[in-house]
Amino acid sequence: MMETISHLSLGFGVALTLKNIALCFAGCLVGTLIGVLPGVGPIATISILLPITFGLDPTGALIMLAGIYYGAQYGGSTTAILVNIPGEATSVVTTLDGHQMAKQGRAGVALGTAAIGSFFAGCVATVIIAALGAPLTKMALLFGPAEYFSLMVMGLCFAVVLARGSILKAFCMIMLGLLFSTVGTDLETGQERLTFGVASLSDGIDFSVLAMGVFGFAEVLRNLESPEARDVVKGKIGRLLPGWEDIKQSAAPVLRGTFIGGILGILPGNGAVLGPFASYTVEKKIAKDPSRFGKGAIEGVAGPESANNAGAQTAFIPLLTLGIPPNAVMALMVGAMTIHGIIPGPQVMTRNPELFWGMVASMWVGNLMLLIINLPLVGMWVKLLQVPYRLMFPAILIFCCIGIYSVNNQPLDVAFTALFGLFGYLLIKLGFEPAPMLLGFVLGKLMEEKLRQALIISRGSFMTFVERPISAGLLVVAVVVLAVALLPSISKKRDEVFTE
Repeated sequence: MMETISHLSLGFGVALTLKNIALCFAGCLVGTLIGVLPGVGPIATISILLPITFGLDPTGALIMLAGIYYGAQYGGSTTAILVNIPGEATSVVTTLDGHQMAKQGRAGVALGTAAIGSFFAGCVATVIIAALGAPLTKMALLFGPAEYFSLMVMGLCFAVVLARGSILKAFCMIMLGLLFSTVGTDLETGQERLTFGVASLSDGIDFSVLAMGVFGFAEVLRNLESPEARDVVKGKIGRLLPGWEDIKQSAAPVLRGTFIGGILGILPGNGAVLGPFASYTVEKKIAKDPSRFGKGAIEGVAGPESANNAGAQTAFIPLLTLGIPPNAVMALMVGAMTIHGIIPGPQVMTRNPELFWGMVASMWVGNLMLLIINLPLVGMWVKLLQVPYRLMFPAILIFCCIGIYSVNNQPLDVAFTALFGLFGYLLIKLGFEPAPMLLGFVLGKLMEEKLRQALIISRGSFMTFVERPISAGLLVVAVVVLAVALLPSISKKRDEVFTE
């Protein structure tokens, strides 16, 4: 306990420097902005801003990028409630009751409930990260190459099962990401692999080029083909602070949503996205009058909004303690850490305690900032929602091109980004989800490295993966998860959940 308090004091010392407070505020503000504006999203935004972080120190860069991620969860609720369009994937459920409350003249109460629930969930999730950080890191130090390889296999199996759409398509995306990760020069033999004689590919596919193309450019193309129909609430927003009756109705859903979102956020794949859906389902099932849901039930806003913020922050647990990204945004964070020369994993806490605990402390600071940013600036967000997307996309593309060119000062990188943009758009049109591909790409090189290390130690015996108890246990979990998901009855229910 005393050790954790000592670490937190170190973290607050780092997070409360003037520079890091400014970066945290910038991240939270940008996150709220892209959460409010439909069709941008944290993945595309972090991809665009990755090159900007090159000039920052690692701690400040990651504090800002983290603020963008959990800030987007706050901003997404504003669009969901006022316009009936989810600004972020995790805000889809909030549209069901949030917009109905807005139509009834209770937009302010819905926004206030969402912000307060998000603040509470964010703070609780940060406590969980602080409490689990040290024990999980100590446990991770027991892992050898075989255990790490098996852990990543299990993570990718979860990502396949929890990805939207067909399991086969998700598996193909994972394998494609692993294939992309092998492009470049083999570090042991010096042989070029899959470069097709293109000199610029000898160092492999640049992470920011792939991410910005598949998520930045492709997202712009996808949004341009959809006609805009923004039904911004015309009436008054009303009071922002919920009344005593509203607090009584939403208190229990906030607690349940925080617990559900916090647990699901740790799972690889779509865990953080599934949190709000699971919370809404639970609230509807235990409600005395389920018919109220979809007609302006405050529980349908409080629970899911708490779940999405709790999930967004507990997603940092496997990243910071094990170095394993549970979703596409965390994969981008791994890319950012690698760019700054930091190897994700349990060594982060021991070698870079200022980074680890500075990020944890900054989440408390960020949640407080988001509460201040969101409620007083509602009027400004409403004005922004009236800006047509056709006026925004040229600026988004220009920032993408400038950012990607600034990484290596190579025009070919911009061309590759555009190519990946078209490829990402094609994937979306064919019903493939690109997020598992990015996860496979980020983990691919690390998986290859750990596989080789494990085989060298065991003198080429693959039995090392099943002879070591922890490794064998992780592989068993991976096989069981895939086998259960492929059962006809489970597969049918899974499809129904994602369709809903």
